[in-house]
Amino acid sequence: MIVANNISLQRGSKFLLADTSLTIHPGQKVGLVGQNGCGKSSLFALLKQQLHVDAGDLSIPSKWAIASVAQETPALERRAIDYVIDGDEEFRQLEQDIAAAEAANQGELIATLHTKMDTIGGYQIATKAAELLAGLGFSESSQQQSVSDFSGGWRMRLNLAQALLVRSDLLLLDEPTNHLDLDTVVWLEQWLKRYPGTLILISHDRDFLDNIVNRIVHIEHQKLNEYTGGYSDFEQMRATHLAQQQAMYEKQQRERAHMQSFVDRFRYKASKAKQAQSRLKALERMEVINQAHVDSQFSFRFREPDSLPLPLLTMEKVSAGYQDKTILEQVKFNLVPGSRIGLLGRNGAGKSTFIKLLSGELKALAGNVEINKMAKVGYFAQHQLETLRSEDSPMQHLQRLAPTTSEADLRKYLGSFGFQGDKALEAVAPFSGGEKARLVLALVVWQKPNLLLLDEPTNHLDLEMRHALTLALQEFTGAMIIVSHDRALLRATTDEFYLVDSQRVSPFDGDLDDYQQWLSQANRAENSSPSSSNANNPVNQRKEQKRREAEFRQQTKALRKELESLEKRSNKAQQSLDEIEQKMAEPELYEADNKATLQQYLQQQAQLKNELEETELAWFELQEELEQQQQAFGIEAKP
Repeated sequence: MIVANNISLQRGSKFLLADTSLTIHPGQKVGLVGQNGCGKSSLFALLKQQLHVDAGDLSIPSKWAIASVAQETPALERRAIDYVIDGDEEFRQLEQDIAAAEAANQGELIATLHTKMDTIGGYQIATKAAELLAGLGFSESSQQQSVSDFSGGWRMRLNLAQALLVRSDLLLLDEPTNHLDLDTVVWLEQWLKRYPGTLILISHDRDFLDNIVNRIVHIEHQKLNEYTGGYSDFEQMRATHLAQQQAMYEKQQRERAHMQSFVDRFRYKASKAKQAQSRLKALERMEVINQAHVDSQFSFRFREPDSLPLPLLTMEKVSAGYQDKTILEQVKFNLVPGSRIGLLGRNGAGKSTFIKLLSGELKALAGNVEINKMAKVGYFAQHQLETLRSEDSPMQHLQRLAPTTSEADLRKYLGSFGFQGDKALEAVAPFSGGEKARLVLALVVWQKPNLLLLDEPTNHLDLEMRHALTLALQEFTGAMIIVSHDRALLRATTDEFYLVDSQRVSPFDGDLDDYQQWLSQANRAENSSPSSSNANNPVNQRKEQKRREAEFRQQTKALRKELESLEKRSNKAQQSLDEIEQKMAEPELYEADNKATLQQYLQQQAQLKNELEETELAWFELQEELEQQQQAFGIEAKP
């Protein structure tokens, strides 16, 4: 298990963690939350031993293999699938060792190395890598492309695939859903549910956390605060805790005021001086209760549009795409003020293409698109973060849009997006992805759009900013269309869904749960198509079953070893108990002269029964865990 005992971590003059403790047991799935800059990534660096605590002790099992997502991906001329497999260094080393042994004709060593390769599931690694890449949105053809062919977001998916591929006891994931779309997030969610090791997850997606983790660690005031359950449970428990803290704070303030009043009145009165001094000392000794504080630094609303024309936009028999490739065909679509639409569809179906078509960034290949002359489009997409002028400040960006507005008013506005004080005057270049996203949103909001197009607006945004954006969107009076993998945002802000599929854009009659079912059915239908018949023939099914069994054996090796140890202890205790009880069956043992021996046997019998009960209970718990993992791997229990 991971044990942090009274640890402190200091960066410069600032303490990120101070005299705080934490215990994480094997197999737990933990969500790590807290404001940006509170120390979440630094805690990951501690666990990866890239940083060391300044005080206290941090213990991590020395034999644990730790996996995490690399933050950089060089533009390699290497196939994507080979790059993912490169993440398994043990496999690549065995490949080299086998090639060297074969070249040297070392028969015995070759056999040994092939046994090791089988043990780590090396013969199934290409299949496993292909499955991971398919789940993360890579087609069969794109898996053969060079890493350098992909954009930064897709390269991060390759790094994520690497982290999921390697065998690990501890998996550390920092915002893994950034750069993913909704169907890929759903796939990743299901994969992580089946992951048998210990998972620590940093995420600002509340639905993602709720569906995966069974424990929350909240970093606040330099402390690691533990909560049982998912993110929603944490919010409820924290709200209760804060309400109790506020009540205690207010009560203490009344007590302190009363005591201080007594001191002020009677400190110099001889008959009351002793009592006043006593109260003064009590005030000094009193442990101060802090006021509960949950105010967000973000608080903004969309400015009222100048007009709400009807309709805002119409499309008739529209086709759209790029060069010779048509993505959408025969699109008929009308948009009126008050429309609140969530856009659904599988990766590559054309959601972003449709958004670009609506924004005017992409021209139709055929058909008629009419945008009302009074329509004012506010368009947010991730690529716009790159259009910010790196040498300019948030203030300079906003002044270009509002040259006649006073600096004081612009400062106040930027402050509602978290750019307070000198931050509003700093150059954009070193800003984080979240800060750049907030600035782009601020620029969009300032322009008072009546048609809002948001393509993955929550990437890089923390929970507080997501909440502020949700509240602002709920009050927005114009029309909006949102593409997002954040299900909480979609549920809270949209009234209807449209589905992009098979080159069509059509109303989707259902909610997000229905969409998840549709997605599963569509994937099953695709996998059962003639093109996938090779995967469904009996030979390949047996190979896949063997691959899963080998992976299951590897992932549960430690668990099965512990079960075997418990079984041996149980058998030994039962054997000793049988021997004691056989001795206790002798009649002469109950004679007066043997009283001390009988007492000794009775004591040993009680100890052995207690040991046997504890061992069997532990065995049953581990056996149940093993069966759950067996079910997760899709392996039938053997009679």
